[in-house]
Amino acid sequence: MKVAKVEITAEVQELVETELRKGASNSRIANLLDLPYKEAVEIIDTIKENLRPDVGDEIIFTFREEPMEGKIEKLLTNSAIVKINWTHSAERMHDLVEEKTVVNFKDIEGFKSQINEDDEQEE
Repeated sequence: MKVAKVEITAEVQELVETELRKGASNSRIANLLDLPYKEAVEIIDTIKENLRPDVGDEIIFTFREEPMEGKIEKLLTNSAIVKINWTHSAERMHDLVEEKTVVNFKDIEGFKSQINEDDEQEE
């Protein structure tokens, strides 16, 4: 896959996907890729569009313009069954959303870090 001037190798794709799942910022990923921020964001956006999450991933998404978080319990073709984390989701959505909901992959805004590997490496 080619974006702008940079070709996305399997190694770059794996690195970006891993960092996105850990909840890394775009600037951290740009630094890891050793690329200017603007070029890195193009790569990140391209990979994010094609990123298929895994069961167990904690995700951030928006439902009716409200911030929501949840954990993927089952993958479907282009969406996932997500168990809502009400501690980190809009409480007023409790009446509109069941304990579990379907989230399209394209609506996933980010991944929450389940284990902060950066902190572990610093110790």
